[in-house]
Amino acid sequence: MNMKRLLLMLMVMFAFAVNADAQGFLKRLKERAINAAENAVERKVERKVDKETDDAMDEVLDGKKSSKKSKNDDADAEDDTPDAVAQNQKSDFVRGSVILFEDDFANEQLGEFPSKWDISDGSIEVASVNGKKYAHSNAPSSVFSPLMENMQSYLPDVFTLEWDVFYCKPGDIDQAAQQITFYSGKDEVGYIYLMYRPGSPDSYGNYRLKKGGGSGDEVAGQIEWDHIQKYVKFGQWNHFAISFNKRAFKYYINGNRVINLPNVKAPSRFEYYIHYGEYPYRGVGHVVIAKGAKDLYERNTTDMSAVEKAIAETGKFVTNNILFETGKATLKPESMEEIQKVADYMKKNPTARFEVQGHTDNQGSDKINDPLSQQRAEAVVKALEQLGCDPFNMRAVGKGSHEPVADNKTDDGRAKNRRVEFIKK
Repeated sequence: MNMKRLLLMLMVMFAFAVNADAQGFLKRLKERAINAAENAVERKVERKVDKETDDAMDEVLDGKKSSKKSKNDDADAEDDTPDAVAQNQKSDFVRGSVILFEDDFANEQLGEFPSKWDISDGSIEVASVNGKKYAHSNAPSSVFSPLMENMQSYLPDVFTLEWDVFYCKPGDIDQAAQQITFYSGKDEVGYIYLMYRPGSPDSYGNYRLKKGGGSGDEVAGQIEWDHIQKYVKFGQWNHFAISFNKRAFKYYINGNRVINLPNVKAPSRFEYYIHYGEYPYRGVGHVVIAKGAKDLYERNTTDMSAVEKAIAETGKFVTNNILFETGKATLKPESMEEIQKVADYMKKNPTARFEVQGHTDNQGSDKINDPLSQQRAEAVVKALEQLGCDPFNMRAVGKGSHEPVADNKTDDGRAKNRRVEFIKK
């Protein structure tokens, strides 16, 4: 009996001991959790204080608050992302290297007819606005052009044309318009027209130009005033320019390109047509015509449509993509893709006849280059024959280095001179 009581007492004491340890363990765990939470709060408070201190120091040192914004900033805040349309507008104008005509009217007498100009309609005289002289139309409309030795043809096949126009502030005049008209000899080949009516949705620009290649078709379009008015400066002079390279036509307002056409008939002369000239400040100032322009952007000539288009526009297809081993008439394998495109055209046009011309650079003597160019032309003809073209429609001609199209003093120029031309007969 005593033994049973002793065992029972020991079991009770053990249970109390275990319970006490468990309670102590739980108490210690709770204390640790509380301490950890308190430490986390303290660290968070410290970080916030540090950040606010840094920002305050930045404000003191820089004189302004940080401009950084979080993703949660006001959604209506100004977006600094560049405008997509503005990114597409190109300012690639380059004035031609040789000045053919220039008149800033600075030496002209006010009220007199400008001495470097001719007129076919209306009346113009020298006037001044904002301290700058210009040719002013003092009739309801006037048509005038630069006085050149050959009045029917003075624009080269590559040229730039620049002129200035003063646009009054809205409300200063009722309306004003300017037009530049292009001619090939006596035939009109196109125009660009701008109409300005302050505060009116009728303000606009339009153009109509004949395509090159003798097709007789025209390319036409309209320039919404809302689109170009951001380039026009009211109450001051504005700079207009045209760049033309054989067929590529580009039109600029204050350095911003607003018309870009790849295939336009070449003009030989132009006229300014100023409408509503009775209103003040209507005319043109500082006109410059120059020979030369930005290099022509050559479209990829490795597809069939480009071969057809080149022949339709110019009567020939010129390529630098037919390559030979150095100093030999052996075609490189990569040349066959280009030759295949020409072959496709010839088989599609089985009655067309071509002179296949081989051209070299001036490295080496004529004694070497002349026969080499002939052999290369013959190699191209042979390759076309093997692709199914009729040899009766092809004649190989070697031109050597006698007809360069670029400067042989540079690597780039020599590469352009090493070419094959397919001249349609």
